This record gives sequence, structure tokens and C-alpha cells, in this order.
Amino acid sequence: MGSRLFTLAVVVLMVAPFLAGQTRYTPPRMPDGQPDLQGYWTNAGYAPLERPDNVTKEFYTPEEAAGFERQFVDREAEQTVPGTIPDVHYDHTQFGLDRSVAGYSPNLRTSLIVDPTNGKLPPLSAKGQRRAAERAEAVRRQGGPYDAVQNVNLATRCIVMDRMAPPMLYGNYNNTYQIVQAPGYVMILAEMLHDYRVIPLDGRPQLESDVRQWIGSGRGRWDGETLVVETTNFNGKNPFRGSSENMRLIERFTRVDENTIRYQFTVDDPDTWTRPWSAEMPMKKTVGPIFEHACHEGNYGLYNILAGARADEKRAQEAAKKGSR
Repeated sequence: MGSRLFTLAVVVLMVAPFLAGQTRYTPPRMPDGQPDLQGYWTNAGYAPLERPDNVTKEFYTPEEAAGFERQFVDREAEQTVPGTIPDVHYDHTQFGLDRSVAGYSPNLRTSLIVDPTNGKLPPLSAKGQRRAAERAEAVRRQGGPYDAVQNVNLATRCIVMDRMAPPMLYGNYNNTYQIVQAPGYVMILAEMLHDYRVIPLDGRPQLESDVRQWIGSGRGRWDGETLVVETTNFNGKNPFRGSSENMRLIERFTRVDENTIRYQFTVDDPDTWTRPWSAEMPMKKTVGPIFEHACHEGNYGLYNILAGARADEKRAQEAAKKGSR
């Protein structure tokens, strides 16, 4: 079944108008005349953010894309084998969460990054290099990742996760978004962590510079058929690819056919990279509603992670003592 779905996805990809760019689509309108982006959308896919080192072209052939993505499809399928470690964690396929079956958006691109044209992140700026070294030193000083609750990454602690925050990149599961429009506002609800962004479109100024938020503060406007959202005021505690709190993110949402939104974003952060960079991917229409993704920092998992680390340390100490006799 999974193989047939994967083959079908590749066929759909070959005729997808958002890649061909040959069809001028006029989206339906909201009562205020703006393009209608409402509904449930998924950006699930397999194209990496950065182009693999051994790839030198912008697009795969359908056959090459199938070969590249097959490894991920097979890995996800292994989760259905009873008694395996992945099966104990999540059986994604059982709940229709695997990317290959959960609204997979086919993409021939060898990387999501389209600028620079080599599909790679730009070099770090001098400030970016300095900050990366400082972060690495801070991690070294604070001990291992499981020495204290504060050392555990934010996603494991259920504070903030990559799929909810702008930019919206996909992961292994929970890649669905709901867009709702109202006069003067756009709301984007993320399936991951069930968080949302309310984006005003009325031209109001951005928040004061001393007001900082986990996923930043967004302001939107229409540029013809495209919704443009500019987000600033990040708090720096949830760095995107090592970004600084001064990152400026520009997102563009363009409905290019009945079932597809072209999602583009540009990252401008001189405190991290030597130049701005951009990426894009399709978002495909899917079926709602979005069910609540319940996750909280005080769950049993966090306690068990720390308890397991202490147990490992105790075993290692006991083994060392026996070895010294």
C-alpha cells in the first residue's frame, strides 16, 4: 500500500502546476476581496533544507527523487513492526501520521533552500561564529543534556517545537496547519503543540523592541495574490538554525491552485549569517479537523529521562569500581 501511494505521489509531482509554472490560477475570494487561503494544509515532505554534498543540481528527476525518498519511506514503515524500538515509541502508520501517507507534498527540489543557488546555508558571520562558540561552551559547562531539567532541549520539554514556529518546516509527523481569515487578521494554527499565530493585517506597528516572544511577533499585508508576513521580536531562546533574537523573517503564502499553497520564506539575520537566504516548499490541502496535540513539560517522560540518566551513571560507577579491584 505504502509503495503504491509513494508511486502515485511521484506521478502527481510530475504534473504539479506549482512546479511547472504554466497555469495562471485565480484563487477564490473572501468577502473582503482578498484571496481565500482558509482550510487545512500540510507541508509534509522529504526534501532536506540544505542540498546534500554529493548533489550539484537544483531538481531531481522523478526517478532520482523516488530513490532518495525511498530510504525515508522504508524507515517509517519499519515502525509498524511489533516489538521494535520505534514501535514502542510511536506507530505513525497506524494513525496515518507517516509523511508518505499523511498528505505528503511531492517535491523534486534537492533542497528547500533556493537562495543561495548552491542550496546551502550562507557562511556564519563573525557575530554568528562567536555566538555559536559561546553556546557550545555554555553547553559544555552545564554538563550533559540530561544532568538537569534545564539542560533538556525545549522540544522534549514541550515548550516550543520546530513545526509550530516560523518558519514552518516539516518533521516526521504533525505537519498540518489550519488557516482562518477574518477582517483584518489571519490565524495559523499548528498541529504540533497546538499553538497558533494571530497576525494583524491593519498596518499597526511592530511591538516595542524590548517585548520578545518565543515565536516572535508577526505583521501581515497583501501583495497582490500573496500574503506576506514579517516576523521579528524573537527572544533568542529558541534559535532557528543558530539564529539570533534579531532575526527578521519574511514569509509569503500564495495559493497557486485549488489544492496548493506555495510557501516561501526569507531569513535576514546579519548577527548570524553573512547574507539573507530563502527557501520554499508546497503546502497541500488536507482533511481536518486538527486534534489537540497534548504535550506538557511536567510529564512522566521528562522524569523518566532524568531517572534513566542517573541509573546509567550509577551502573557506570559500579562497573568502574569492579574494574579497579
